[in-house]
Amino acid sequence: MALYWCTEALPLAVTALFPIILYPMMGIMDASEVSIEYLRDTNILFFGGLLMAIAVEHWNLHKRIALQVLLIVGVRPALLMLGFMLVTAFLSMWISNTASSAMMVPIAHAVLEELYSVPRGKDIEEGSENPTFELQESGSQKEETTLDNGQVHPVPPAPSEPRAKQNQEQVRFTQGLSLCVCYAASIGGIATLTGTAPNLVLQGQMNTLFPKNPNVVNFVSWFSFAFPTMVILLVLAWLWLQILFLGFNFRKNFGIGSQEGEKEQAAYRVIQLEHRLLGPMTFAEKAITVLFLTLVILWFTREPGFFLGWGNLAFSNEHGESMVSDGTVAIFIGIVLFIVPSKIPGLTQDPREPGRLKAPPAILDWKTVHEKLPWNVVFLLGGGYALAKGSEQSGLSQWLGNKLTPLQNVPPPAIAFILCLLVATFTECTSNVATNTLFLPILASMAQAICVHPLYVMIPCTLATSLAFMLPVATPPNAIVFSFGGLKVTDMARAGFLLNIIGVLVITLAINSWSFPIFNLYTFPSWAHSNTTASCRVSPENITTPTP
Repeated sequence: MALYWCTEALPLAVTALFPIILYPMMGIMDASEVSIEYLRDTNILFFGGLLMAIAVEHWNLHKRIALQVLLIVGVRPALLMLGFMLVTAFLSMWISNTASSAMMVPIAHAVLEELYSVPRGKDIEEGSENPTFELQESGSQKEETTLDNGQVHPVPPAPSEPRAKQNQEQVRFTQGLSLCVCYAASIGGIATLTGTAPNLVLQGQMNTLFPKNPNVVNFVSWFSFAFPTMVILLVLAWLWLQILFLGFNFRKNFGIGSQEGEKEQAAYRVIQLEHRLLGPMTFAEKAITVLFLTLVILWFTREPGFFLGWGNLAFSNEHGESMVSDGTVAIFIGIVLFIVPSKIPGLTQDPREPGRLKAPPAILDWKTVHEKLPWNVVFLLGGGYALAKGSEQSGLSQWLGNKLTPLQNVPPPAIAFILCLLVATFTECTSNVATNTLFLPILASMAQAICVHPLYVMIPCTLATSLAFMLPVATPPNAIVFSFGGLKVTDMARAGFLLNIIGVLVITLAINSWSFPIFNLYTFPSWAHSNTTASCRVSPENITTPTP
């Protein structure tokens, strides 16, 4: 399966179905046991989270949020880059990285066209159509390639020819603004459990490999750890792209002491015009906003850990643990989206049947979900969980663990750092989900063998799979930006190489500092014990100390 995933001889999702055929034939697991792995609670969470994401996209709420933020930050070069990065990262936390990039790149190019074009007689206020702003919301392929490197990527419309020859400074700013969108999409996805599929792979593998763990990786614990990591990496990426593409003249980059020119005003008017064209918020957008906030609040308060959540109080088992999961909440809100009408129900008559009132359509319908849901990722996640379960049942995990015991002599922080570098390199060439799926069972076995908390090596690996910054084929957001032109592979590789190094250093900092109290990484946990880890109960090496 690793060979097929790396070469993509078959579609990734098709390769993920191999265990259903091969495990029963090889006597590893019953067919019924294997099939259960394909629709675990983590896959349900993924499905429910995507229902909300599809609703946000379908009613253009993400475009309204993006334009509103850009109106606030303005069009000064450094602030414009920051604005696009903040919006893209925020959207990627909740909708797919691919969809957020596909929407933000055309907006970026429309602003750049006005910023660097020769003004014509026609004023932008007249409401002239800007072809670069067409976001092709009707395209059903947008969601299909989430995290699948080899599939067909959504290609937004190509920008129109420049109306004047751009100088070198303008070209570099255009390149920088394009790259900041795709990098922010990858960085933003790490902040939430549902933001990108590798995060859900980690949660699913933890529950498969360590069924006795007390739901250590949940929405609250992951957000508490990953959000600060994301913010630090985003700020450093912004500073690096600013230095690389705008230079060290920070006064000029922030527009300090310079008057806003005619072109800056024209570019700002483009954003204003597009915001006005959206009109006032519709009932559907307001309803989605309320449901979205409700979903996030329910996720945060279900089982927060530092106080009793509503899951512990209202739906607890005999041990006081919540029987309701994050997936339950996501599906509940998802079902509500199919019930709540998209308009305030009124007394509109059905034109086909006079005298009979016509009900407004719901916010979501199954046709929209069917077209936009990335079914391939659902199977890819399931295949990963089946692979992990098979590794455990067949004894492969235990065998690997025994072979990795010499690593006990290497300090845990060094192991985490080397693993980050290895995974960050590997993920440039293969799917993020496939990379994480292949590495996590091996790392879990290694952690048990050397008496280190499994999450101490599994979390850095998971975060490192999102550091796909160097190549256009590394991840769909990179491919979308590259398809717009104006970038060479060397431009992306030069910017992405140092950003990869920065990312590895930030992850190393995070796992050796604030991850310890959040995930209780100080000692080897009782739920991770197996037959080969009996010595971990008394051995002093099981205490993982953060680097100073």
